[in-house]
Amino acid sequence: MAHFQNSAPSDSELATKLLREAGALALSIRAEGLDALHSGRQIKANVADFATAADLAAEAHIFKALRAARPEDSILGEEGAGYVGTSGRTWIIDPVDGTYNFTSGSSYWCSALALVRSSPLSTDEGAPESSTPDPLTNAEVLLGAVFQPEEDKLWLGGADVPATLNGQPIRTLAPALVGSLSAGTYIHPGWLAQPRAALPWRKAAELPATLRMMGSGSCDLARVGQGELGVWFQHSVPSWDWLPGKGIVEAAGGDTAVVRVNGLDWCVAGPQAAVAELAAALRTGALPG
Repeated sequence: MAHFQNSAPSDSELATKLLREAGALALSIRAEGLDALHSGRQIKANVADFATAADLAAEAHIFKALRAARPEDSILGEEGAGYVGTSGRTWIIDPVDGTYNFTSGSSYWCSALALVRSSPLSTDEGAPESSTPDPLTNAEVLLGAVFQPEEDKLWLGGADVPATLNGQPIRTLAPALVGSLSAGTYIHPGWLAQPRAALPWRKAAELPATLRMMGSGSCDLARVGQGELGVWFQHSVPSWDWLPGKGIVEAAGGDTAVVRVNGLDWCVAGPQAAVAELAAALRTGALPG
């Protein structure tokens, strides 16, 4: 394990180190076979949303290291790790994003971290309060970090950090309308039977040149930041699936938005004009009344 000498690591150095370690740990558990991977498996929202031994071990590793390296910072982990600090900063942990892909043998999964100022910003003005949004959805991201181990790709970016891929600067996202772009998205099959989600999703999904549904929001958003994927939209995105990529997209010169429609919060990211088009399309899916 690497050790930092002479001075404490920067936030970017710390995130890089921890994500590489977490990714390697998750891979080592998967290499032991399905029995080891699924020991202690926890079903969450549905059969496609679950935690494996790798999720739990990787989160525990990151949590312990953050507590030692940043004792005054707060921590929030997808799998339940948590600590309330005094610094006004919060680390958000997603130990394995794309768990279904991970357990299926796909390389399209990642470990992700975000560091945010703890005071959340407001959501859309005038949005109906028919559901409770994640209070961190619009938080300022000081640092977003996404590591895709099997492709050895590490993205960094945030309010305090330039956007990079494996240490090389990511070009600023060029202005583009959504009709010329690919769009990454996700909607669970169960939501397709519910008009409050299906209608806005369809309105937005009709606009891009093509759609991609690949199963890891942070991998998708990092690729929006580098321009490989054009735009991204999804509803009810938890902070650990949104904030790491949000920081990278914004650092790369892109835009992000959170749009409340039918009591659901839709997260949108990409070039500014394309984000505005998708946000407007989502609002046209509002149910009457």
